[in-house]
Amino acid sequence: MFKNKSYIGISFIILIFGIYAVPKIVDRVTNGEVVKGNRLDNVGSKDSKSDAKLIKIGPAPKFELTNQNNAKVSNETYKGKVYVLEFFFTTCPSICPKMNLSMLEIEKTFFGNPNFGIVSITIDPNHDTPQVLKEHAKLLGVKSSNWNFLTGDKATIMDLSNKGFNLYAGENEKVSGGFEHSGLFALIDKDGNIRCRKDEFGNPNIYYDGLDKKGVRDIQEDIKILLAE
Repeated sequence: MFKNKSYIGISFIILIFGIYAVPKIVDRVTNGEVVKGNRLDNVGSKDSKSDAKLIKIGPAPKFELTNQNNAKVSNETYKGKVYVLEFFFTTCPSICPKMNLSMLEIEKTFFGNPNFGIVSITIDPNHDTPQVLKEHAKLLGVKSSNWNFLTGDKATIMDLSNKGFNLYAGENEKVSGGFEHSGLFALIDKDGNIRCRKDEFGNPNIYYDGLDKKGVRDIQEDIKILLAE
């Protein structure tokens, strides 16, 4: 008996809901408003391209240095190209080998694309002459003609790193190798602007961690976005 009353009660509630809700639903379908609901609106208007749009930080600092082939290379050399830039030195015993592997992975992903390049600037130019850089590139197995290893005046390079890109580099006799530097990569678009993605809080992650698998994966995804622009 109790079960029968429960079924009757539930049926009554469903009937009342139907009387109230069905006409409203019919009206919305008739007026074409069903697809305009707030939840569907949020899903439908979500544009993956706009979500993936990278922040423009500003123009990359200008530079003109000498590459491994004794040729002058500047930011103008990369005009119209997307490129990744790092600071390193060939005798670095700590983070550079890992950075090298990360950059080689990036090179492999975009090898053969004339609109992509890499810039590796030494912070130890007294040792890293063009010839040393050429041997270093050969040792790494670099294949891309758009990957330039650059050297030049030490003070100019240190200013470019610390004041231009705000990527730390400095001499320190107490550390192995005698130099300290950041393991971060800068991403520059075809117009010469530094670009990056946002973090989970909407803040710009200006540079990409060349020592971290996620950082390398992120920069490869973002290179593809910039190449498509």
